Amino acid sequence: MKKGKTTVASLLIVLVTLGLDQWTKWAVEKSIALNDSVEMINHFFYLTYVRNTGAGFSMFAEAGMGFFAALTIIALVGMVYMFFKTNDSRYQICLSLVFSGAIGNFIDRMTLGFVRDFFSFYIFGYPFPVFNVADICITVGIALILVSMFIDDKKEQERWKQES
Repeated sequence: MKKGKTTVASLLIVLVTLGLDQWTKWAVEKSIALNDSVEMINHFFYLTYVRNTGAGFSMFAEAGMGFFAALTIIALVGMVYMFFKTNDSRYQICLSLVFSGAIGNFIDRMTLGFVRDFFSFYIFGYPFPVFNVADICITVGIALILVSMFIDDKKEQERWKQES
C-alpha cells in the first residue's frame, strides 16, 4: 500500500475504532448500573460495567492518574514517531490500532478519572479480567506487530541461508 493510502486507512481505523470504543462505553454506562452484569451467553459472556482506575486488568491502580497520563502521552508520541518513521504499511496499521486504544482509554482517564470496562468472560469457570474496545485494539495491534516481526525475522533468516 502506498504511504498516502496507508495514512488515510490508518486515520480511518483510528476514527472508527475510537468512535466505537467511546460509543460502547457510553451505551454500557447508560444501560447497566455500576458493578451489575447482564448475561449474554450462559455462564460464559457477560456485559459487566466496572470502573478501572489502573492499567490493563486493573494493574497499578495505586500509581495514580498523573502516572498514567504521562505514560500515555509518551507512548502516543512514540507511536506517532514510529508511524512516520516506518515505510511498512503493516506496522502502520497495527500502530493505528494501538494508538486508537490508547487514546480511547486516555479520554476516559482524563475526563472521568477511570476507564469504563464491560466485556466479561468466564473461561473454564474462571473470570477473565473485564475489558473494553480500546483494550481489544491495543491487544490486537500489539499481537499483530509481534506476528509481523516474527514473519519478517523468518524471511530474514531465509535470505541469510540463501546467501550463505
